[in-house]
Amino acid sequence: MVPFALVPLQLQVGVSDPLLFVGALVLLLVVATVWSMIEIVDAYDRGALTVFGEYRKLLQPGLNVVPPFVSRVHTFDMRTQTIDVPSQEAITRDNSPVTADAVIYIRVMDAKRAFLEVDDYERAVSNLAQTTLRAVIGDMELDDTLSRREMINERIREELDEPTDEWGIRVESVEVREVTPSRDVKGAMEQQTSAERRRRAMILEAQGERRSAVEKAEGDKQSNIIRAQGEKQSEILEAQGDAISTVLRARSAESMGERAVIDKGMDALTEIGHGEATTFVMPQELTSMVGRYGKHLSGSDVKEDGDQLESLEFDDETRELIGLDDIAEIIGEIEETEVDVEAMEAEAQAIKEGEDVPAQSGDAAGLSEARQRDGGDDDSAQG
Repeated sequence: MVPFALVPLQLQVGVSDPLLFVGALVLLLVVATVWSMIEIVDAYDRGALTVFGEYRKLLQPGLNVVPPFVSRVHTFDMRTQTIDVPSQEAITRDNSPVTADAVIYIRVMDAKRAFLEVDDYERAVSNLAQTTLRAVIGDMELDDTLSRREMINERIREELDEPTDEWGIRVESVEVREVTPSRDVKGAMEQQTSAERRRRAMILEAQGERRSAVEKAEGDKQSNIIRAQGEKQSEILEAQGDAISTVLRARSAESMGERAVIDKGMDALTEIGHGEATTFVMPQELTSMVGRYGKHLSGSDVKEDGDQLESLEFDDETRELIGLDDIAEIIGEIEETEVDVEAMEAEAQAIKEGEDVPAQSGDAAGLSEARQRDGGDDDSAQG
């Protein structure tokens, strides 16, 4: 049995419980409504707003108010995004199997089109990039796929541009990270590379030997030319020496011949000078030499026609070679002999005429005395 005093309290609690519950529900509803009306968009995002599934607008970065409970917001990252393209097996145009993978850099340029035109643009771009990578590699040869990465990147980017533009996506760059041939192709490539290196080594060795032979032949040629020039110069110098020697021998012989002629002529003149004849016959060679060297012998050069001869000057060596000094002494003796002959002729004429012979110096006086003695002896014999 409940006490009478507690009856009013129980009645008050029973009446207030529904009110508190309703108030709490209303408060929760208001909070939920306010919370669903507020949409916060980050600075690098854009939000696509739909109300009852219908697209309304793009929400800009910041605080946005949207219809509560009936709206949805789809956010899109507007920054550059990286998409990895899984490894793709492809066959090149020359039937060489390779494996390639790549990375793609994309950026959402139009969030509305990316929301309305394509479902999951990242997956769509990745699948399209895989297909394009296989197609591009299939159109190229193996050597090009390994060496022309820039061309592969450019072709993939061009192939992705058109469809991604419709989705509001821009492909900023494509980079092929690795192109790997199969194991058999790698072995063949290694053999080919080794053979190519051996070929280049043989070519370089052959070129080196050829260049060495050319340089050696050129050196031999230059050496032969220099040797021939030296021999030619030696022969020229030897010939010049022989010529000079011949000329000198000829000049020496000529000088010796002239001197011999002069010596012979001088001997003849000496003998003539000791004789009694008054007429002298001079050899032509002697007269020509005396005329040529007359100035050195007598101080005067006169031709038969009276013209003055051009005097010749000799150096000491030439004078000694042809004996000019000896010739001058011989000519002086001849002149003295000529004077004695004239005196002897005058004395002989006086003796024939019976005249007294004047006393003279030297050999002429002695000769007169001898002749007088001879005459006396003759008279005594006659008596």
